[in-house]
Amino acid sequence: MDGRKEIDSLAPLCQEKLQADPFPDGVFVFRSRRGTSIRILVYDGQGFWLAQKRLSQGRFVWWPSGREPARRLEAHQAQLLLAAGNPETAAAPVWRKVS
Repeated sequence: MDGRKEIDSLAPLCQEKLQADPFPDGVFVFRSRRGTSIRILVYDGQGFWLAQKRLSQGRFVWWPSGREPARRLEAHQAQLLLAAGNPETAAAPVWRKVS
């Protein structure tokens, strides 16, 4: 993802490239090309929130690869990703689903 993209660019990107509606479909996480930052786009019912985390050292090394443009993460996996960890870690806690 181009790090200069803002809400008005990321919301259409969700629709065009990911075939997902950015309004009700949840939280979207984008990584910069260099892997030093991630951006989180979420719609809360009134408007969009855009948050960014830039690491002071290192990179977000884990990122989905392959032909699919998107990947679903569980809540605990997203938390690991935000901590610059690997969401596929076997020791990750399995959280109770909120209904």
